[in-house]
Parts: sequence; C-alpha cells; structure tokens
Amino acid sequence: MQIHDLAPAPGSTKARKRVGRGNGSGHGSTAGRGDKGQNSRAGGGKGPGFEGGQNPLAMRLPKLPGFVNHWRQEFDVVNVGRLEGLFADGDVVDAASLKAKGVIKSADAAVKVLGDGELTKKLTVKVDKVSAPARVKIEAAGGAVE
Repeated sequence: MQIHDLAPAPGSTKARKRVGRGNGSGHGSTAGRGDKGQNSRAGGGKGPGFEGGQNPLAMRLPKLPGFVNHWRQEFDVVNVGRLEGLFADGDVVDAASLKAKGVIKSADAAVKVLGDGELTKKLTVKVDKVSAPARVKIEAAGGAVE
C-alpha cells in the first residue's frame, strides 16, 4: 500500500455546500438564507448572549466579587507558644529579633502577637499589636508589653 492508495471509506465524507455560486447550483440568489430580514444580511443576526432586549446576564452580574479595603493593614502573626520555644528568659521580643530567628521575613513588617499556646518565660514584647489573651499570658509570666 502506498500513500496515494489511502482514501476515506466510501460515504464517510460529504462535499461542502458552496452557496452563492449561481442559480444553476441550486444555492444561488439568496444563498440559502431566505428572503429579507436581519439574518439574511452580511453580519446579521443577534450576537451571543443576546436575550431578546432583556438586560443580559453578563450585565446583570457584578463585575468583581467582594470588596477590597485599600487601607487594610496586614500583620505577620506570632503566637506566644512560639515565643516560648524561641526566646530565653528575660529576652526582648521585637521585629528585629523575630527576623533574626527566622519567624518573620522582614524586620519592617507589622507584627501581632496572638495568645495560642503557653508562656512561662519572662519576656519584654515590643511589637505593633498584642491580642488581649496574649497580653494576659505575657504579664502572667512576669513579662511586659510595650
């Protein structure tokens, strides 16, 4: 068998309809579009998503979900349980020391201490924010929040 012997199975293919090529073809004149009207014209017909003059679904739905507060301040959070394992008794906990220990990525980041875990060491905490339970645990252990 050679490449020129290959052919589709008989009856499996059909010649395309060549419209607008003269009346002798049977598809001349209006080229199978019928007489007059929007759909008989070039570029005619309604576009996708047209709903008969009703406001389309794409226009009824909001453009973007939700709401973005442009003044939101993001905090890097650290729990008191993590401070227990990283710092010795009497140490000062601030952004620079947390950066040095690899807890936060940047010393310029805003830091908030949260109250998950237990704390037994006396630490001086100097960060941007401290939650109420964290403040209670730090002060109960003899530390201070500045």
